[in-house]
Amino acid sequence: MENKKMTIDVDEKPPVASWIVLAFQHVFAMFGATILVPILVNQAAGQEVLTIPVALVASGVGTLIYILCTRGKSPVYLGSSFAFIAPIAAAYLKGGVSGAMTGIMAVGLIYVIVATIIHFVGSGWLNKLLPPVVIGPMIMVIGLSLAPSAISQIGLTEGTLFDWKVVLVAAVAFVVTAITMTRAKGFLRIIPFLVGIISGYIVAVIVGIVDFKPVMEASFFDLPKFVVPFISYVPNFGALITIAPIALVTMCEHIGDHTSLSNIIGKDLLKDPGLDRTLLGDGIATFVAGALGGPANTTYGENTSVVGMTKVASVWVIGLAAIFAIIIGFLGKFTALVSTIPNAVLGGVSLLLYGFIAVNGLKVLIKNQIDFEQPKNIVVASTMLVLGLGGAVVAIQSGDLSITISGMSLAAIIGIILNLILPEEKKEVVVEALKKEEKVEVKEEKVLSSTKATAKKKMVKKENAKPSTRSEKVVKPKTSQKKETDKKSESKKNTTKATPKKTKSSKK
Repeated sequence: MENKKMTIDVDEKPPVASWIVLAFQHVFAMFGATILVPILVNQAAGQEVLTIPVALVASGVGTLIYILCTRGKSPVYLGSSFAFIAPIAAAYLKGGVSGAMTGIMAVGLIYVIVATIIHFVGSGWLNKLLPPVVIGPMIMVIGLSLAPSAISQIGLTEGTLFDWKVVLVAAVAFVVTAITMTRAKGFLRIIPFLVGIISGYIVAVIVGIVDFKPVMEASFFDLPKFVVPFISYVPNFGALITIAPIALVTMCEHIGDHTSLSNIIGKDLLKDPGLDRTLLGDGIATFVAGALGGPANTTYGENTSVVGMTKVASVWVIGLAAIFAIIIGFLGKFTALVSTIPNAVLGGVSLLLYGFIAVNGLKVLIKNQIDFEQPKNIVVASTMLVLGLGGAVVAIQSGDLSITISGMSLAAIIGIILNLILPEEKKEVVVEALKKEEKVEVKEEKVLSSTKATAKKKMVKKENAKPSTRSEKVVKPKTSQKKETDKKSESKKNTTKATPKKTKSSKK
């Protein structure tokens, strides 16, 4: 891999002043998405499932764990995963907080198990289990299944009275986010959602739909509401199947982000420190996040973009950003201020955010040039989309055991099974037909070449016949020269004959 020179390399530590500024830059890059996940989960569940302070602390702690597992060789920041918004809400509705947190910890363990297998066997089997034709539709389902939530937040659902204040705030948040995403340059371009939230929030304050009472009542420093297993709840495995399959999606996201970052810094992170170590770090971080009561962690493309734009790949900067995130989680006034963001602001931003997730799934299909002339690919993708977006549910109950698989989880499982069992279309007949056509073309070329050869031979004969006359013309000068020489020789003879006569006369 081509080595691209970084201004500050992975193992280098910048000066203190630059170190702090660069670290805060990463905090701003991850902040908007990280705090948005608990807000959206709570909106989808209708109850407080996650809290912003715990999400920030889990993000920082998880990033530090990842740095340790990768031995400081990979400048990756871990934040809250959007892929788990709907599954966490569904798991909460089925098994409460204990069901949701148990599911998140189980996802972390799945990562650890896969990392262990890769360490001893390699990663070829993972690519076969999760090809792009499965991953693409899965990501699309994640984004599109959340679309009704965004429409509800901006007040455009059927039966809801039109409120110009709500619609105005949502429109401002949406337009500013879209313009920032398409027109902004530099650092602003990688935090469009944060810019949109701030702009929408300012308009919401102006029109008077923000309640600052929670901010006034909050203390400057506050202990986050950690939810710890065996202390706050007893683990509940009833909703495990609702969350666990999404780990397959985030694994592919993990590989994609590390591949992108490898190209930026000029070092293959999938080889050193290796995919087994990066997955191990991500898995342990997610397990700890669930154990603290936070959302599942995942690699953040926003922070990867920061590395690419600033040419600063220092793990020291990433580590300091993680420490800042932990500190912010204990600032009560700050988290209370974030909690006052109206639904209209979040809805306006989510119009783009959820669509952005879905389009990323479409990009996976396009980038990998999935052939939808292949019947197998059509069956896999279409089945996953309909099951994931149609609200399909499979409920199994046997005695005290109850298993419910729905939405994205069901789509993921069925998609993987179909991809493994369905045969690909055999193209032997097509190949044979092509070969026959090639043979016919070769024969035609041979016939054409033979006719051309004969034509050339005839032309050569004609050309050979014509030069004979030319040779005669050319020979004529030679004969004239001979005649001239003959004349000269005759004249010499005549002269020689004439001279003897003179000699005879002289003797006489």
